[in-house]
Amino acid sequence: MIARQFTCRGITSQLCPRLKEPRTQGRPDMARPSSDLAAFREVFSKAKHVAILTGAGVSAESGIPTFRGEGGFWRKWQSQDLATPVAFSQNPSRVWEFNHYRREVMLSKVPNPAHVAIAECEARLRKQGRRLTIVTQNIDELHSRAGSVDVIEIHGSLFKTRCMSCGHVAVNYKSPICAALEGKGAPDPNTNDAQIPSHELPRCEQGCCNGLLRPHVVWFGETLDSDILTRVEQELDCCDLCLVVGTSSIVYPAAMFAPQVAARGIPVAEFNMEETPATMRFKFHFHGPCGSTLPPALVRHPTEVL
Repeated sequence: MIARQFTCRGITSQLCPRLKEPRTQGRPDMARPSSDLAAFREVFSKAKHVAILTGAGVSAESGIPTFRGEGGFWRKWQSQDLATPVAFSQNPSRVWEFNHYRREVMLSKVPNPAHVAIAECEARLRKQGRRLTIVTQNIDELHSRAGSVDVIEIHGSLFKTRCMSCGHVAVNYKSPICAALEGKGAPDPNTNDAQIPSHELPRCEQGCCNGLLRPHVVWFGETLDSDILTRVEQELDCCDLCLVVGTSSIVYPAAMFAPQVAARGIPVAEFNMEETPATMRFKFHFHGPCGSTLPPALVRHPTEVL
């Protein structure tokens, strides 16, 4: 296997040839993507293996703030500045306050019609011997809560922890995740840091470890799990239809996934509030909230076997 190393929101070192960004030069006659829902539905009705790539726009419609826009700040810090290994090393209390706040927000939200449409479609296609796989950049687990089963979380989950000492990964839905964080994490810029002592922050319960826990997510500058990326490659290699839902197509390496599929001649449909840098490479583009545009696109086609 060719050596490769991916970092969250960027790429370093060598890339596997399959994941190199497709070239766009020499395509001056590139047609604009279609918004013909009936035409998309015909393609969808014949697809045997559907890959759906989802991003923050899907979660935003459930009321979960994104890293960008108005939701990009927590207190006086930009969210991206708190989602780094350096930030956690320098001030684990502040980073845990931030993530406690995010966990509580996520626990208070529910899957929206886009999540539900994907989950219902996955279950229906499975009964027909077809397959639908979700590759998501989101860490809120709303796809799973909606009922989706085949979900690849490339950036991890905020409801899993990883021990800094022993490396043990555990599912954790406690609210609050530890007693010291109860009532903490308010996003108001006038709120002072709680300055929780390290020994009162979430600790590992594996045996006698008691090591400091961190969220099991991929922070900015960290390497994505190579096993997960290999699985994503495998899904994209065999899909015959790809949907890109609620993603800006600027976060790498995920931004390469759909253009890579399109370069093979596989139909790609984008569902988003706005056009993205990759829009012109796709066969379809449906403008508007995912919760409005996706359900009618994924509902049972008349030719489907019940």
